[in-house]
Amino acid sequence: MNLLAFAARRLAGAVVLLVLLSAAVFAATAVLPGDAVSAVAGVDASETQRAEVRAELGLDRPAVQRYADWAAGAVRGDLGRGFVGERPVADVLATRLPNSLLLAGLTLAVTAPLATLLGLWTGLRGGVADRVVSTSAEILAAVPEFVVAALLVAVLAVWLEVLPRVSVIPLGGTPLDVPDALVLPVLTLSAVGLAVATRLLRASVADTAARPYCEAARLNGVRGVRLAVRHILPNAAGPAVQALTLTTGALVGSAVVVENVFDYPGIGRELQLAVAARDVPMVQGIATALVAVMLAVLLLGDVCARLLGAREGHGR
Repeated sequence: MNLLAFAARRLAGAVVLLVLLSAAVFAATAVLPGDAVSAVAGVDASETQRAEVRAELGLDRPAVQRYADWAAGAVRGDLGRGFVGERPVADVLATRLPNSLLLAGLTLAVTAPLATLLGLWTGLRGGVADRVVSTSAEILAAVPEFVVAALLVAVLAVWLEVLPRVSVIPLGGTPLDVPDALVLPVLTLSAVGLAVATRLLRASVADTAARPYCEAARLNGVRGVRLAVRHILPNAAGPAVQALTLTTGALVGSAVVVENVFDYPGIGRELQLAVAARDVPMVQGIATALVAVMLAVLLLGDVCARLLGAREGHGR
């Protein structure tokens, strides 16, 4: 199967998965206790007032019909308006999603080179260094994001007082206007991402180093940096891309937690507020956008890994 056909098949699968996951999100919000009526009408509203608000929000219609209407609008680029505040979902995405993408991009800029160096070093050296780094990565991967965030805040914000505890962004500004506000969220996500990526890359490098062509290169006197650059890195590039892609996917879930811990003005923070308010259109739009971003990253990773794998096969 050529690369174009492979990409087309993966894209079709991603679209189907996006539709299924958006329906799953809609169903999950439908079964949550409480609804947006209480948030809009108030807890002291009478049954008549609640019925009027329910009809105004369209919540008196069957769930299947509401989802079909939402999906039809999403295809046209109209994600509707939130129940709370009547903000257009598309406007919220346009405002908050770039902040989250900036956070993810900075995290990958820190994580990718460090994970590559650690994975290469431990995968080639083995021994005590491998065990120490691998064990540390396993422990760090098991620690919840909010615990890592709390420790960093305690040390860097409370004890040393070198960084702000929360990410306060000026009204109308961007996170780049306050670089200090990005440091703790990026460090937290980088710690989590580094633990995952290092383990995956270490396994890829160790597997590549054990292959016959690497053993043959060693017998011919090729060692150290030359062995890594000429034989291991090119052939481990495909699995390395997939490892970093999986790390990126894991960062999506972590970012939702981290943004709330630091009150960072990203899409994860908006998602948490929308879930608390039972704001179904906002939850549906944000969750679908996050899933779409993650699927796009996975698709790009698969295509790049396929391309690198094809080059690897031709290069041997």
